[in-house]
Amino acid sequence: MDWPHDPDGEQGSEGRRQYGHAVIAKKVDEEEDFPLDVSAFIEEYGDDPIRIDHETVVPLREIFEHVEASEFEDIVSMHQGVGRAMRDNDLWFYEGADQFTRTR
Repeated sequence: MDWPHDPDGEQGSEGRRQYGHAVIAKKVDEEEDFPLDVSAFIEEYGDDPIRIDHETVVPLREIFEHVEASEFEDIVSMHQGVGRAMRDNDLWFYEGADQFTRTR
């Protein structure tokens, strides 16, 4: 797919250091952009690449297809709504704490 910018560049995952929510959160200014109109946000950023995991990149609009709210009052409600949409639609990559603990 032809992305408007490099999925792993500064506007994206920053060299695969940021994924999903972190990439989306960079697109809003917590002080200036809220309440956030979801339709306007999708209109502006819908084609932007969002890296989900080491293999998967999707356009922002694909994530927001599953967001139920038409507006977010603040960044916390945005994170809750976007997180719910990502988890419910297999767009949230998390192996769980068991993958990162050792037993002795």
